[in-house]
Amino acid sequence: MNDEKQPLLTGPSIPIDNTESQVVELVTSPTGQSKDEKKTEYNPASERYLEHPTSNFDTLIHLLKGNIGTGILAMPDAFKNAGLFLGVIGTLFMGAICTHCMHILVLCSHELCVRNQRPAMSFAEVVEDAFAMGPIPLRKYAKNIRNIVNVFLVITQLGFCCVYFLFVATNLQDTMHFFRINMGVHSYLALLFPPMLALGMLKNLKYLTPVSLIAAIMTAWGLVITFYYILQDLPHTSTVRAFASWHQLPLYFGTAIYAFEGIGVVLPLENNMKTPQDFGGWTGVLNTGMVIVAALYTAIGFFGYLKYGNHVLGSITLNLPNEPLAQSVRAMMAIAIFLSYGLQFYVPMNIVWPFIKSKLTSEKALAYGEAITRFILISLTFIAAALIPNLSGIISLVGAFSSSALALIFPPIIEIITFWPDRLGKYDWKMWKDIAIIIFGITGFVFGTYASIENILSSHT
Repeated sequence: MNDEKQPLLTGPSIPIDNTESQVVELVTSPTGQSKDEKKTEYNPASERYLEHPTSNFDTLIHLLKGNIGTGILAMPDAFKNAGLFLGVIGTLFMGAICTHCMHILVLCSHELCVRNQRPAMSFAEVVEDAFAMGPIPLRKYAKNIRNIVNVFLVITQLGFCCVYFLFVATNLQDTMHFFRINMGVHSYLALLFPPMLALGMLKNLKYLTPVSLIAAIMTAWGLVITFYYILQDLPHTSTVRAFASWHQLPLYFGTAIYAFEGIGVVLPLENNMKTPQDFGGWTGVLNTGMVIVAALYTAIGFFGYLKYGNHVLGSITLNLPNEPLAQSVRAMMAIAIFLSYGLQFYVPMNIVWPFIKSKLTSEKALAYGEAITRFILISLTFIAAALIPNLSGIISLVGAFSSSALALIFPPIIEIITFWPDRLGKYDWKMWKDIAIIIFGITGFVFGTYASIENILSSHT
């Protein structure tokens, strides 16, 4: 399972200009049909040209790969900050809300595609078109809100890359201790920088596909062995807390939302399906995949915390015993995450580079600009990991600050604006449901970010 939301693409596979603001108008039918009749007839899925459409099973596998990675290994630490009972309830609740927000995004994307006679949209295009066609006072902010979403996407993905650096370094350090090689985590970060830089310099996704498959196999096998260890000799549930403390709860929120934030892969997956109508629905691909994800997160969080209690670390692999099989898990997971870095880095680079490219004029600048941009962004993730060598803290910070915005705050805002006022008035229960999710997301954003920063600072003193 590829990591964290291992990206497929940030937008649809069909060519859509992502660099210019779209002028959004309802298309008038040349045959005299009303706009509503035209919209009813238009089917975005039938207008997509897909060279290699994915089956339902392929999409399910990609969805699982896009959601299961370092986040799942941090779930026992999340349970430590919530407590055993609250961790179970909270994780299932968080999974349900995040899945619902994914459905919201797909629904709004389909609605806006119909209105604009377009076959597919990316996350940023959906939010831009929602504002551009929404209430008149909001239309002037369409371009700005698109840029804000892209900024959060970049921050989230670079945050994941930073976690990758730190995860590989800490697991490599722990593995080397087995061979009595003792170096600090910063030394391993420095050793990792050149190969991580090389992976980040790969421009073509086709070169990353084989390593992605290897990483997925290693991750799956590593999780199997991890479950083998944490299910042995489990203590009684009374040995751990059912509820931790209100002070720790924001840290749980940050880690949990970091793990569940797979919303960035949802539209690319749906856009590339052979039968996109099977993506949603109660028994659709999305619900099936997210039930599996939520079950795995809850299981490893529950049993990992029950097994190691308050001694659980930022990655459950670091708690495994000092023996060859356990060391092989650390090595496999470190290699898997290392190999996934290039694909994870593809998303922020795909957003940042077109913007920078549009500002360059000389041929020399264009020739070297992309390589320099890649070097700077990769260096930023390395520097952040070196400055904040706190795996659990940085996971919680990335989750609370950026993942909460993408997964919980933007989708309900998009739904309100897309369907206001004709299909989502102030007396509609969906309106208040969306407001409740927004408040929940903002609360987690504020308190989770504050608690994560406080946790990081306290670990440095």
